[in-house]
Amino acid sequence: MRLAAALFAAVTLASAPALAQTLDLSTIKCKDFLGSGKDNIAVIITWLDGYYKDKDDPPIIDFAKFSGNTEKLAKYCAENPDNGLITAADKTLAKD
Repeated sequence: MRLAAALFAAVTLASAPALAQTLDLSTIKCKDFLGSGKDNIAVIITWLDGYYKDKDDPPIIDFAKFSGNTEKLAKYCAENPDNGLITAADKTLAKD
C-alpha cells in the first residue's frame, strides 16, 4: 500500500512529457516511465500486461493480479531507475 501511495505521489508530482504519436518502449528507462504521468503509466502498464500474456490465455483482466504486477514493476523501476522499461518488464511480468 505504501508503494502504491509513493508511486502515485511520484507520478502526480513529476512533469509529464509531451504526448507523442508513437512510443518506442525499448528506449524508455524506468525513471522516464515513472515520471511520464499517471495516464501514460496506465496506458503503458495495460499494454505491457497484454503483451506478456501467453497467446492462449483467455481475454480476461484479473485486477488483483494486474495490481500486483503493477506494484512489482513500479518497485523494480524505483530501485533501478536507469534500467530499461522492457528489462524491468521482462524481470517482473514475464512468465517463467
